[in-house]
Amino acid sequence: MARPADPAGGGRREETHHGGDMGTGRNTRTIEWLGDAVRLIDQTRLPRELVHKETRDYRDIAESIRRLEVRGAPAIGVAAAMGIALAALEHKALGLSRFRTEVASAAGLLNSTRPTAVNLGWAVARMLEVLRDPALGDPGEAVRRLTAEALAICEEDRELSRRIGEHGASLIDDGDGVLTHCNAGGLATAEYGTALAVIFAAVEQGKKIRAFADETRPLLQGARLTTWEFLQKGIDVTLLCDSAAASAMARGWVTKVVVGADRIARNGDVANKVGTFPLALAAREHGVPFYVAAPFTTLDASLGSGALIPIEERDASEVTDIQGVRVAPRGVSVYNPAFDVTPSRLVTAIITDAGIFAAPYEETLFRDRRGLEA
Repeated sequence: MARPADPAGGGRREETHHGGDMGTGRNTRTIEWLGDAVRLIDQTRLPRELVHKETRDYRDIAESIRRLEVRGAPAIGVAAAMGIALAALEHKALGLSRFRTEVASAAGLLNSTRPTAVNLGWAVARMLEVLRDPALGDPGEAVRRLTAEALAICEEDRELSRRIGEHGASLIDDGDGVLTHCNAGGLATAEYGTALAVIFAAVEQGKKIRAFADETRPLLQGARLTTWEFLQKGIDVTLLCDSAAASAMARGWVTKVVVGADRIARNGDVANKVGTFPLALAAREHGVPFYVAAPFTTLDASLGSGALIPIEERDASEVTDIQGVRVAPRGVSVYNPAFDVTPSRLVTAIITDAGIFAAPYEETLFRDRRGLEA
């Protein structure tokens, strides 16, 4: 499908704030619906500058997901849902049959952008249920219902994040040193976060927390994004090289680990940003509780174990180059998985919007098809 011409004034635009300052304590709105356009934070530009991009084209949303301009399992699900709403607006002048075909094609493009995070496929499937409803009268009605569904997915994600924080904060004690990996805050969700929501909520309850963030090679989401979010909220944070996490545990600085997830298999195996598995091993060695925080949309009851989770492999340049500067010799082979799988035996508990669950996860977390009944 050809990209439509931009309307007068441009269908895509950027708004930049240098230094990435949003104002201390303010929640991050990663992605927003503007009525006929989507506004999102370009996370590749943080923390040097805070750039908001606006578009009316679902193809731009797909590219933003691929390029990690929007990232984090819940956030890309929300982005895809809004992208499908944009596609519906683009094709609303067509007859209903052709409208359904074109919007379904757009949904397929959005769903193909990244393979590991299950939230993406979940959100797309939910939008397609609306699109395929035989009771739809015309494209105008479909646009209204698809837009409403996308907004519902976004608002539900905000509510889920808040509940994750409330449940998870009960596991954090005053004086704890809490380590997290990659970025699972407001930037990875519609607003508040998953793993970071646990820390944010504990701080809001008045607990004194010492936060630690792994840098998270190769794209430095912890260094660039997680530390930025903590500082935006006025929370002191110490940045670590990934390889220093075990030493911080050995010194007694880290007393809890909380990470997010991109997909959780039925046995409780967890796919998360690469580097999570060795972090869980280090936590087990040092007797440090290892918690995973995720909404029900990250659960995948169709996969019995983490061995079945598709792991995205990304371009070699992400490892050989840093910020566009080559640091490895030409011709070197590169292995660059974006995620790894942490076995459920290393997970102390999984924090969800419905509560806190311990093993055996197939009997607790996945008791019903949504995995929400304790």
